[in-house]
Amino acid sequence: MLTGIDEVDWASLRHAYGSAEDVPGLLRGLASADPAEREVALDGMYGAVHHQGDVYDSTLACIPFLFVLVECAEVADRGGMVELLVSIGQEGEGREDETSTRAGTAVRAGAEAFVRLAGDPDAGVRRAAAGAVVRFVDRPERVLGLLRQRITVERDDRVLLALAESLGIFVRRHPAQAAAAVDLLTAQSAPPFGPGLRLAALGQLASCAPDRLPADLVPTVVRLLRDRSETRPCLPGRSARPDTDTLVGRLRRLRPSDEEGSQLLRTLHSALGDRVADRIALLTGQLTSPYATDRCNAVWMSAGLLREWRADYREPVALIGAQLSPEEDRLRDAALSVLGDLFGLAAPAADALHALVLSRPDLWVRQWERGAPTLGGPLKALARTGDPRAVPELAAVLAGPVVPDDLGQVIVHLGPAAAPLAPALRERLGDVPLDSPELFERATPLLTALTALKDAESAPEVLRLAQGIPDGVRLRESVVESAVRALGTFGEHAAIPMLRGLLDTGLAVPAAGALWSLEEDPDVVLPALIRELTSERRHRRRAAADTLARVGAAARPALPELRRMAGSDDLWERTSAAGAVWRIDGDADLAAPILRAAWTANPHTRRPITASLAALGASGAPLHDLLRTELAAPRRHQASTGGYGSHDVLHDEELLRACREVVGNG
Repeated sequence: MLTGIDEVDWASLRHAYGSAEDVPGLLRGLASADPAEREVALDGMYGAVHHQGDVYDSTLACIPFLFVLVECAEVADRGGMVELLVSIGQEGEGREDETSTRAGTAVRAGAEAFVRLAGDPDAGVRRAAAGAVVRFVDRPERVLGLLRQRITVERDDRVLLALAESLGIFVRRHPAQAAAAVDLLTAQSAPPFGPGLRLAALGQLASCAPDRLPADLVPTVVRLLRDRSETRPCLPGRSARPDTDTLVGRLRRLRPSDEEGSQLLRTLHSALGDRVADRIALLTGQLTSPYATDRCNAVWMSAGLLREWRADYREPVALIGAQLSPEEDRLRDAALSVLGDLFGLAAPAADALHALVLSRPDLWVRQWERGAPTLGGPLKALARTGDPRAVPELAAVLAGPVVPDDLGQVIVHLGPAAAPLAPALRERLGDVPLDSPELFERATPLLTALTALKDAESAPEVLRLAQGIPDGVRLRESVVESAVRALGTFGEHAAIPMLRGLLDTGLAVPAAGALWSLEEDPDVVLPALIRELTSERRHRRRAAADTLARVGAAARPALPELRRMAGSDDLWERTSAAGAVWRIDGDADLAAPILRAAWTANPHTRRPITASLAALGASGAPLHDLLRTELAAPRRHQASTGGYGSHDVLHDEELLRACREVVGNG
């Protein structure tokens, strides 16, 4: 079957982990009669030969053999191999490096195989081939004819969904020939087609031809979802698949129980984009479905909407909270995952969270196979809303044998309501051994909480940390820095001699900041801060500029160095230096253009810039238009920066609150 495979000098080729001499074994594994061996081989192809989408010379050498395998009817699981070929070929689109370009060319050269596979007896192969045809077969009129012909004869629902998706791809790739494909999608979105295919067609129309959507889109979709759930057949159990410890296997286990429904909704929600009112109405319909799988899919869909767009989410959040009461673990865990990242926006679900906390003490702390325990989802989410009802249970956790690593960071969100926890926090901090290898993990969360509470009574325990940690303890400087900041917050004047002793160390900036909070003596702090403006470490230069901004007009001796720093090629340095110059000297002509440019260039700068404008008061008015524009923007400021952080919603809500305060005071 794999004639010529041993004639390739695989040892001279490379993949993600070095020599490709193991690739023939992977290719032969794909053809194995053993399902587990096939899955391990496919995992190896993605893990090494096509690692994270990269293409290597060994990837190119595999393409002819993959085409042989996918056209061999005796080989099982060929659909996954077609998907691999599609992924390899897509890497060549829009890429300039030679290897990726050659990969795209090689897959396109074999595209006639995809035409043949579009009618393969194996539904999994037909499903994968639908997307391959539209991506790699030349002559749009031929592609559209093939898709139309396959739609006419296809009887497998999952393949029909893939064909609808392919029509959407066709419209986006060939706009000049799109009309006929849009007509096909429009026909598929209406009776007599089944609810699944109609949902798939509506999702594609929302993306490529929104003017063809029905006026009653949301009620139509909700009705179709329920019709689909009523008629959805029970699919074969996942036990039929090998339970392998591979990436492919782990991803399969993490997939939603209704993966097809999840994909249909993801496509529709993504296509609706900024139609937030429609998306909220759609979620509300999904979250009130009598079917748990529909509600679970809705919970996961809500995460992206809440994270990306600003709106009134009280109703859908309360409905997400309602998913905590059923016994379905998957649904409960999905709801907790979403609510835990909403912080104050999860308040409409606080009653449901509190009920779960009371009924399930076993969920207060989460134990991990490795590492220290953390707070359990229900208690963490409740505390992050700021609800004081979390305090008694947090006190019980504090009284337990081990303090969860994240307890301090969670208590911060309770504000003054957490004050009753201070004595226990103090006691636990005093119990931390100064030479413990887990000092950082055990002490830092407690310091964070006590600092937020401004608990001056904990000063003796904090001083013990600041002064007594032996050299060589892991992350010693980070713990001392947290202790120094706490002492400045407490107003602990007994710490002044110790803090002055740190002005000639790597902790000069936090020590100077704490000293300024305690005695506001510029003669003491300025020499160290000005020196740190020329530090070899960028973060120390920025921190020094930020602290000098707090000092204000008394920091004029630092202006020459700050003005130089405002011309740095590093955006963050420019931002810190410009903010400091403005606050020290009132030089808006220098600072305002720098801060305006930073605000636009990097959304992450908006919170510190807004904090600077808050300190400036009315004199920051030249940039208040930025804040008004931000308040009017429907999209969260970090929504398009890539990646995902669990605090994105929190940070955006903090930015909006700060903008409102500044504009209201301006």
